[in-house]
Amino acid sequence: MGEVFWQHLYNNHEIVREHTDNGIIDYNGHGDGYSSINEPAERRSREVKKAVSLSIVIPLFNEAESLRFLYKQLVAVIDSLDLSCEVVFVDDGSTDDSFEILRELQQADRRLYLVKLRRNFGQTAAFMAGFDLSRGEIIITMDADLQNDPRDIPLLLYKIDEGYDIVSGWRVDRQDKWLSRRLPSQVANWLISQSTGVVLHDYGCSLKAYRREVLENTRLYGEQHRFIPALASWMGVKVTEVPVKHHSRRYGRSKYGLSRIVRVGLDLLTVKFLLDYATRPIQVFGLMGLVTLLTGTGLAAYLTIQRQFFGIPLGDRPILLLAVLLIVIGVQLVIMGLLGELVVRTYHETQNKPIYMVREIIEQKATDEDIDDSATAVL
Repeated sequence: MGEVFWQHLYNNHEIVREHTDNGIIDYNGHGDGYSSINEPAERRSREVKKAVSLSIVIPLFNEAESLRFLYKQLVAVIDSLDLSCEVVFVDDGSTDDSFEILRELQQADRRLYLVKLRRNFGQTAAFMAGFDLSRGEIIITMDADLQNDPRDIPLLLYKIDEGYDIVSGWRVDRQDKWLSRRLPSQVANWLISQSTGVVLHDYGCSLKAYRREVLENTRLYGEQHRFIPALASWMGVKVTEVPVKHHSRRYGRSKYGLSRIVRVGLDLLTVKFLLDYATRPIQVFGLMGLVTLLTGTGLAAYLTIQRQFFGIPLGDRPILLLAVLLIVIGVQLVIMGLLGELVVRTYHETQNKPIYMVREIIEQKATDEDIDDSATAVL
């Protein structure tokens, strides 16, 4: 009975996958939509295959009407490139015929690689699944709603060839409603640029190109896919943007609303904290704690002088409670900063994560004559 129960529990919580020769994965995750296992079986099986030069990652949710048109546009572009390519479609729990259409297209084109998530985890999780399972040295992302134009892909690749690590599309002539889409986007782009120091006109454009090493060192949570250029900036990446075409939505309806403004704002706070204080939390919590503690201590000293030297009663004065509260909060903030330092060290040291990134190392190898000279000098 116990063995059957534990086997049932294991079967229901284990990440169940199907990896076939057709390049189709039934992909499940915990919390953020991808496996918490360090090296997923799919990723290992993909790595043993020959790498490709370019991966195009396309997350989608209920885009059945657009997929055939998108595929035709992609094929025309891919066939014109002198690169080995794959297209990774990530079905984020669609409830229409999207995945069936992709299966049909994949039967005729082996360059298509299909990933179906168990449920709708969100666009960020779908991007992460595509990044984890792609093989390209260069990864291009785009939407499946036909608003991004695949014919702009060569423009992104051209900039990558110039030495940039991230190339972001800029929808100069954006075909969206001004009040509900364009205005909030303009405000958000300005806030993100000012907060992170990575100035881009269009963070929300999904049409972007990345070098693989950039994405391998960037993990995404929440709604942070639009913040990849900012999150990767700590590595010293070279970022640029190029104007791209933007089309009005032909089928279906947008999956975004005004509610995303709140989510973007909260994610921006997270990104700002990670960029500035991820490896030194004591400098933000400790600073606030010291200011609060000193303010409370100053008030307490002032009240003590009034009571001891001037005989002013303090029992009915709310400022006394304020002074005590500030002292307590200040101590707590300093302790939070110290605990944050312990967490940061545990995180980096247990996983051997460096707090720096090396772009290249230039070393001059010693010749045989140098070795002989060194040995003679020692003798």
